[in-house]
Amino acid sequence: MLFNSIEFLVFFPIVFLLYWFVFQKNLRAQNAFLLLASYLFYGWWDWRFLGLIAASSLVDYICGLKLAGFKDSETGSEAPKAVFSWFLGRKKYLSISLVFNLGVLGFFKYFNFFVGSASDLISSLGFQANDYSLQLILPIGISFYTFQTMSYTLDIYRGKMKPTQDIIAFFAYVSFFPQLVAGPIERAKHLLPQFMQKRSFAYSKAMDGMRQILWGLFKKMVIADNCAVFVDQVYAHPGDQPASNLALAAVFFSFQIYGDFSGYSDIAIGLGRLLGFDLMKNFAYPYFSRDIAEFWRRWHISLSSWFRDYVYIPLGGSYGGKLGTMRNVFIVFLVSGLWHGANWTFILWGGLNALFFLPLMLNNKHKHHMEIAAKGRLWPKWKDLSLMLTNFILVTLTWVVFRSKSVSEAWIYLNGLWSSSLFTWPQMDIRIYLFSILIVCFILLEWIGRENDFAIQKVGFSWPSILRYGFYYSIVMMIFLFATKEQEFIYFQF
Repeated sequence: MLFNSIEFLVFFPIVFLLYWFVFQKNLRAQNAFLLLASYLFYGWWDWRFLGLIAASSLVDYICGLKLAGFKDSETGSEAPKAVFSWFLGRKKYLSISLVFNLGVLGFFKYFNFFVGSASDLISSLGFQANDYSLQLILPIGISFYTFQTMSYTLDIYRGKMKPTQDIIAFFAYVSFFPQLVAGPIERAKHLLPQFMQKRSFAYSKAMDGMRQILWGLFKKMVIADNCAVFVDQVYAHPGDQPASNLALAAVFFSFQIYGDFSGYSDIAIGLGRLLGFDLMKNFAYPYFSRDIAEFWRRWHISLSSWFRDYVYIPLGGSYGGKLGTMRNVFIVFLVSGLWHGANWTFILWGGLNALFFLPLMLNNKHKHHMEIAAKGRLWPKWKDLSLMLTNFILVTLTWVVFRSKSVSEAWIYLNGLWSSSLFTWPQMDIRIYLFSILIVCFILLEWIGRENDFAIQKVGFSWPSILRYGFYYSIVMMIFLFATKEQEFIYFQF
């Protein structure tokens, strides 16, 4: 069920009314209703995978309880600890959680990729390789809810939180439908306690949520989906396109993936507010970043911080010398690339980001831009503007690799950019020129609202009511006027 579908337009109002007017008095019943609604939402796509998310929830619920009942010294045996502690102590249950979750994720998402890569390697050596690939359907959102459940057991193991005994609250936390299939990837210590306490409806919070949902729909249905039309045309035959078309399509894809993914996050956070929940911020105007380090602090924040806390820091972070730091940075970015999909293009994309990030890290310049650009000012300084443009171009080039179907296609595309036709007018329909003006307006709105949680959060508060609501209605009208055919969100495939 898509947020931008008629089905969801019917589904959510029913859930909202029952949630607040029927189940509000009983917290456990309210959580049970949320769980049922979330499973209906997820099962609408393919009911067969409900068992998978339920199994993942059950394994981590049990492992969490078991982890709380052991200490590493409690082996229950006089035998040497090195031999028996794993079998009898806490590490066993952490291992069960990690092996199950990563095993399921690896099987559905990466089995064919690794088998295919191995077959290609064997064939390149002159041997005959059999085809062992399987016809697997990738469960939607598996990368998101798997990381969410793993953070629960990892935090319990580290002593950062205590497990819950409320199985309904835990299952509802894992499957919470606003952020189930494309994030934000919530931490249990942030979201789970919200299922344990009574929630009350707040009008101001709900209105703020409605504005964020509106802005998210605009990003998705107006910006992202219309960028996709031109992007798909160019990427279908990149070798036949003039460099100016390739460059414009690359820029359009930067806004497509941003509008698509951050739009989903805005809708999810807004829906959460309507139901009395506070979800973490997932995007913080990343294209206004002045270097690649700042970009990764502002892009897909829930995933970047997850890899920082559960991969980078446990590996030693930046405390292992320059070689150790380089190794850890590459591991994080390569794994992040692989998380996005079973394709060498994603791994290459991660490696490129690591190469761009390392000079800043090794020269201790990766924390130079911690505040949003031009904070408190209307316009940026020339230095900030040049840094933002340079970084945007760099990020856009990496998105070419991300968007390409293969490494060879990415090479054809990037190679095609270095041509004298780069300085000619793009060959496109007049509607694309007009849409480019809309993108410029979108950038200006994002810039004006960059110090808020989302761009239009405080737009028009000092205006007369007729102007303020006229502004909101104009966004609604653009959503209807510019809406293309119903399109899935890009990150559903990850």
